[in-house]
Amino acid sequence: MNSIQIRRAGIAVAAAVLLPFSLAACSDGSSDTKAAPGAAAGDPAGTDGSTPGTDAMTADRPFGPACAGVPADGAGSFDGMAKDPVATAASNNPALSTLVTAVKKAGLVDTLNNAEDLTVFAPTNDAFAKIPKADLDKVLADKAMLTKILTYHVVGEQLTPKQLENGAFETLQKGMVTTKGSGESYQVNNTAAVVCGNVRTANAHVYIIDTVLMPK
Repeated sequence: MNSIQIRRAGIAVAAAVLLPFSLAACSDGSSDTKAAPGAAAGDPAGTDGSTPGTDAMTADRPFGPACAGVPADGAGSFDGMAKDPVATAASNNPALSTLVTAVKKAGLVDTLNNAEDLTVFAPTNDAFAKIPKADLDKVLADKAMLTKILTYHVVGEQLTPKQLENGAFETLQKGMVTTKGSGESYQVNNTAAVVCGNVRTANAHVYIIDTVLMPK
């Protein structure tokens, strides 16, 4: 075998040895390419489970520091209140007992229970306690004045937290309440803070507040 034949034979052997490695490299690159769409397809799933999902959950659940005091089960729990109309639901929450007494004295139980699509800004017992006792007793004894104050806490539509971010709403008393805030922090009329918001009852959204609202 002459030198030319030997050289050709060497080239053929080298080609035979290198070809499988070249094919393997191409095969690996193909696998990487196929994996990329899978990773990209996984991105939307991550997006679905991030901020939009969290926002939706926040919009549907009660929020605020006072929510921790609501019973975990029974008629006074969030699930329990969701089954009853608003005046009945409030009567099952010990923190709203003064409000419930006022609603009964004003003769508004049936009005609130039979209405549809309400928002109630519900003052806590501590909110009523901020009013001097003599003044509170005077209000409780005056049905007309009491009715005016209580209906000022009620809006004739179910308001979501998003609507409270910068809003003004007519009340059943015909006066206006203003709201502002974001996330889980809201104020009404710049005086009352929402301490447990977005509480659902059978016919109303309830925002429990720390100060009694006074109409002009």
